[in-house]
Amino acid sequence: MIKQMNIYRLLGGVLSLVGAAMLGTGCQSQRAEGRDLLAYVDPFVGTGAHGHTFPGATRPNAMVQFSPDTHLLGWEASSGYHNSDSLIYAFSLTHLSGTGIGDLGDVALLPYSGVDSLKPVARLDKASETASPGYYSVKLSNFDIKTELTSTERVGLMRATYQNAQERRLMLDLGHILQANWGHRVVKNDLEVLNDSTIRGTYYTKGWAEHHQMSYTLRLQQPADSMALYCDGVRTSVAYPLTLSDTADLKLHIYLPEGTEPVLVKVGLSHVSPEGAERNMQAELADWDFERVHRESRAIWQETLAKIEIESDEEEVLKNFYTAMYHAHIAPFNYQDVDGSFRGMDKQVHRNENPADGHYTVFSLWDTYRTLHPLLTIIDPDKALRYGRSLVGDYQEGTILPRWPLAANYTGCMPAYHAVSVLADLVAKGLATGEDLRLWTEAAMATSVYRQDLADKFRGTRESDLVTRHPYYKETLGFVPADSVPESVSWAVEMAYDDWCIARIAEAAGLDSIRAEYDKRAGYYKRYWDHEYQLMRPIMADGKFRTPFNPRFSAHEKSDYTEGNAYQWSFYAPHDMEGFIATMGGREVLERNLDTLFTTSSRIDGAEQSGDITGLIGQYAHGNEPSHHIAYLYNYTANPHKGQAMLDSIMRTFYQPTPEGIIGNEDCGQMSAWYVMSALGFYPVCPGSDVYHIGRPMVNEARIKVKGGVFTIKVKNNSKTNKRVKSVRLGGKPLEGLTFRHSDIKAGQTLELEMM
Repeated sequence: MIKQMNIYRLLGGVLSLVGAAMLGTGCQSQRAEGRDLLAYVDPFVGTGAHGHTFPGATRPNAMVQFSPDTHLLGWEASSGYHNSDSLIYAFSLTHLSGTGIGDLGDVALLPYSGVDSLKPVARLDKASETASPGYYSVKLSNFDIKTELTSTERVGLMRATYQNAQERRLMLDLGHILQANWGHRVVKNDLEVLNDSTIRGTYYTKGWAEHHQMSYTLRLQQPADSMALYCDGVRTSVAYPLTLSDTADLKLHIYLPEGTEPVLVKVGLSHVSPEGAERNMQAELADWDFERVHRESRAIWQETLAKIEIESDEEEVLKNFYTAMYHAHIAPFNYQDVDGSFRGMDKQVHRNENPADGHYTVFSLWDTYRTLHPLLTIIDPDKALRYGRSLVGDYQEGTILPRWPLAANYTGCMPAYHAVSVLADLVAKGLATGEDLRLWTEAAMATSVYRQDLADKFRGTRESDLVTRHPYYKETLGFVPADSVPESVSWAVEMAYDDWCIARIAEAAGLDSIRAEYDKRAGYYKRYWDHEYQLMRPIMADGKFRTPFNPRFSAHEKSDYTEGNAYQWSFYAPHDMEGFIATMGGREVLERNLDTLFTTSSRIDGAEQSGDITGLIGQYAHGNEPSHHIAYLYNYTANPHKGQAMLDSIMRTFYQPTPEGIIGNEDCGQMSAWYVMSALGFYPVCPGSDVYHIGRPMVNEARIKVKGGVFTIKVKNNSKTNKRVKSVRLGGKPLEGLTFRHSDIKAGQTLELEMM
């Protein structure tokens, strides 16, 4: 669903700010402090339209995401769930949150009753469906079974209440997969049925993750009466113990004893081995207390959400904010066992010397470097550093930093090499003082160049997507020729930013010659600026701009821009805004270009235009990440209030507490982290620096827990009509300009904004 703003209404709103009166709200502000913050969270937000979230049970950054799979094929199957669906194929234990590509969906269970069949399918009773952090429940109407899910970090727990007391069945579907039509498939199953209540194995798949394996141990609270195994549709009875290693489509049907008491099933996961899954289960869920696990999940989520306590006059703001906080803490997830064991990028098993650190996967870095990781440097700096260490660990195992790591696999998804941004941001915020910055610099440099060794190593696999020739052209020509590789402009401008990040890491490591070289490369973006169009324009191998040139044109994965067009990609030089402004001709030119972006027609040309171009205001596309910093660039002009009005429109229009309430793919927390920071009233335009830009706060007050105490934000005269920042004070002193530094976010400090 692509939403477009009414340009004239928007312009009218901006112009009316000049004469806006300072109005109070007349409403009593709602305080989040001491309240059940989970009441403001709706896991169904983003499950409609193209948000691609899932509603199932999980804990913050956990290995398990226990959720129903209602959508198996196509783009909307990225998370396995879509709000418009009416069938449930299974409840599987691993999912991706808000991605544009699907994978996982490991270890699929379906309770059913009545007549046995090869693959029963449940009908979802929508009226009965409920979800909250750490819990999911639904009635399977055709089987008359209430199914409830909760989880620990590495264990999923299902409680199924059957109305049919005589024919209680459970299917373990080891042929289950998401997005099979996009090349995702089961490769093999190692299966052991140890006895009438314990099943374990390893599930091997090949898809977006080239070599994915998930081990599990499943235990029934009540022993089964019998079991049957379907191998490629052929049924055989199971005699215990059974050991099988097969490439067949396996479905194990479990026939449970008659009774009216709920059936409890728990599944421990491990990326290492079934024995690891057993250890995880014993450590986290040795008993069968569903209510205790649910209560513990609620308490953990409450503590996570309470890192930021806000006040607002608007219930919608509270719901949007805390649902966004929830979504911002699902990925990356910890794929390390309780004993510190994990499978590395070399596909070998490693052990973390400090198991409490964890080892993480599912970094949607092209998205999350922009806001999610900077947000964590504020509200959870220890976890932010652990993420950085995981990325460096991936380099040590695989000789290159990942672009989009997925379960011990490299994927080559999205341009550039933004792991270096995450590392540079940790350096800039003073969180990497105890790290080996020479190793970090080495890792960053090894990732920024063309790697023939890796091209040879990964040839013929999905991991080969990691190695493209864009860095080769950058190194040899100083630009990326549009007639040689696709998405040349996006790669070029983002590599320039990433090279600036590498310069900052090298600078902190005391490696001055490396810093100087990468600072030079950071300026390569200037080659793309075309004064005729006032846009970033593709360059051909002969050094000339592409002709003809249509700035509205988009062709997904085939044009000069990634998931966008020239308009959306022509404001990207966050590391060198002064140089960028000088290149285009001054601040007045920047303002005119921004005005044009937000007020021109929203028409996108091209029969194969990217479906990711959503949330349009003019040619600004909030549903995709390259636009996320742009409204804040008005702070570099004489009229920052234009950006403040735009931010108000974006937050009110493109974030809603409904299933369709996220305007584009959630992208592992980036869309939500953007809302969290923007609603607080400030934003990291350039991760890798320690500077934040003031925007338009939605909250009346916020208390952010930081080391040693609380950093407070107070907003005076805030209302729907008062969108303009009149004044800012920090620590009781007037703030010069609309920026402040990370070091200002400290215990006892207060940021005060007055609106008009």
